[in-house]
Amino acid sequence: MSLKNAVKKENNRLELEVEVDAAAFDAAVEKAYRKNIGKMNIAGFRKGKAPRHFVEKIYGEGVFYEDAVNDLYPVALDEAIKASGYEYVEDKIDLDVEKVGKDGLLFKAVITVKPEVEIDDYKGIPAAKKVKRVTEAEITAELKKLQDRNARMVTVEDRAAQKDDEVIFDFDGYIDDKPFDGGKAENHSLVLGSGQFIPGFEDQIIGKKAEEAFDVNVTFPEDYHAKELAGKPAVFKCKLHEIKEKQLPELNDDFAKDCSEFETLDELKADIKKTLDEQHKKAAESDFEGKIIDELIKKLKADIPEAMYENRINDSVQGFEQRLQAQGLTLDMYLKYTGMDRDAFRKGFREQAEKSVKVRLALEKIAQQENLAATDEDMEKEYKDLAEQYQLDVEKVKQFVPAQELAKDVAVKKAMDFVKANAKAPAKK
Repeated sequence: MSLKNAVKKENNRLELEVEVDAAAFDAAVEKAYRKNIGKMNIAGFRKGKAPRHFVEKIYGEGVFYEDAVNDLYPVALDEAIKASGYEYVEDKIDLDVEKVGKDGLLFKAVITVKPEVEIDDYKGIPAAKKVKRVTEAEITAELKKLQDRNARMVTVEDRAAQKDDEVIFDFDGYIDDKPFDGGKAENHSLVLGSGQFIPGFEDQIIGKKAEEAFDVNVTFPEDYHAKELAGKPAVFKCKLHEIKEKQLPELNDDFAKDCSEFETLDELKADIKKTLDEQHKKAAESDFEGKIIDELIKKLKADIPEAMYENRINDSVQGFEQRLQAQGLTLDMYLKYTGMDRDAFRKGFREQAEKSVKVRLALEKIAQQENLAATDEDMEKEYKDLAEQYQLDVEKVKQFVPAQELAKDVAVKKAMDFVKANAKAPAKK
């Protein structure tokens, strides 16, 4: 099998002329004969026992050619792509058999390949990593969240309902003096100010006392989900049964012992500060890398085939479907619930797909230009990390993750590290 010619066409399509010699083609024909002879009835021979030359004499020399070509061309095409030096992008293949017979096989295949890429000036990109300092206000806010999670709701009897109280009440709704579906409930729990009810409802409970009966007058919003209620005035006859207020635990060493693994409040604060500091560092790193990526995309010059974007969108859709399946849903169910069609759903992944493809091409080119490649140590570390992540044996991971693809990922990571290491702080204005 050999590549006779490779011609670049428009839109990153590559025409390959591939030849399979007579011996290889004859071996493929023999394989096709052995695959099919058991299903053929030839007069004078037991089923499956007729010699190949006899079958070809009856049905024609090319009786097994189609199967032979179908068996040969994927391997021959793969070898030709490797020999061409281009990288195939999964897309449609236009195949044209030009010659087939005893002398061998000659075919042309038009495939989509990765584009030629240019990128310059990636050293000294103006970007800086700025880590935000943890403030006392942030620590206090985190302690407040912890207090809220450990708060108790306590019944109060000596005052009227206030914002943020939890109230237990009955309500019975009417429109034009007639009850409506879903407008009635008993012993319903509501936190005042949560926005659970339509605008104006919760405000009218504030100031009422336990066991007090009262009316709430509201108008349903024009865009209310129940069309039969949208825009209509309603009266809810209510009776308030109980008022509960949130009591926060006191911030002291006992609080730290009860709500964390620490013995003192100071130790808890120190841990919160450490966690926030790590979050700020990650945020700074993400922001820094985002600026680098934006600049690389601006500097990239490439005529990117549409198939690369579509393939990346397909990957995103597949990942989304897998997450849905883990929740017991299908994509069709999700689309039905959200009222989206498939085209609109796929379009939502388009922007990120374009960005991902472009930055990958940029980093691959930088890795090539800077001779950045995966070492044996790099590969072993990557396989070990993957094994730990998926809780599998390293050798098992190696069976599922091709070394060639993993090596490309490592080179891309090294290219990003290289660009970040060579970035420069923006000039002060």
